[in-house]
Amino acid sequence: MNETPTEQELRLLGDLKGKRVLDLGCRSGVGAIAFARAGAIVIAIDASDAHVARARARAEEAEVKVEWRTGDLADLAFLRAESIDAAFSAYSVAEVDDAPRLFRQVQRVLKPNAPFVFSYEHPVSLCVDRGGTVSRSYFDPGPIDVTRDGEPVRVHVRDIGDVFTELGRAGFRVDTILEPRPSTPGARLPEAIVWRGRKEGA
Repeated sequence: MNETPTEQELRLLGDLKGKRVLDLGCRSGVGAIAFARAGAIVIAIDASDAHVARARARAEEAEVKVEWRTGDLADLAFLRAESIDAAFSAYSVAEVDDAPRLFRQVQRVLKPNAPFVFSYEHPVSLCVDRGGTVSRSYFDPGPIDVTRDGEPVRVHVRDIGDVFTELGRAGFRVDTILEPRPSTPGARLPEAIVWRGRKEGA
């Protein structure tokens, strides 16, 4: 998996000091720890007990406080409505089979106009094999298996138009779509896509 620019580089969430931040799919905890160091009150959730345990250990080493939870990313019933200042997810949105439900849940817990920033494998890059040949249809939703950090991960492929539409239906206004240039020498296609939607409302 190509390295996507970090939130510290993209600065899509804004000033996090004193803000309640939700990290969806925290994996090794890198994002959650960075947010806590920036002064945020962080709640991090992942579907994997192993990921949460690894992230918790890293946070203890870094001497930062994070609230860790294991569970379904699309089930945020433990959070009150309009209690979160910003939501973030690095690649994990693609692992959820019911993205519209996830978007509705995130919209419910965010405060009005709060940002939801998330990234995942660019759907175009998933159409091309390592030899550069188009090996699958852009419109095939999968799921397909990819490798992240040496681990196999099953992802659900969604075209850009579908994600844009589902975010709108969930009550988000999309104000940013980024396709970062890959760091891989000679790369000719984007490897990741980054979205920012804001919860509609005053």
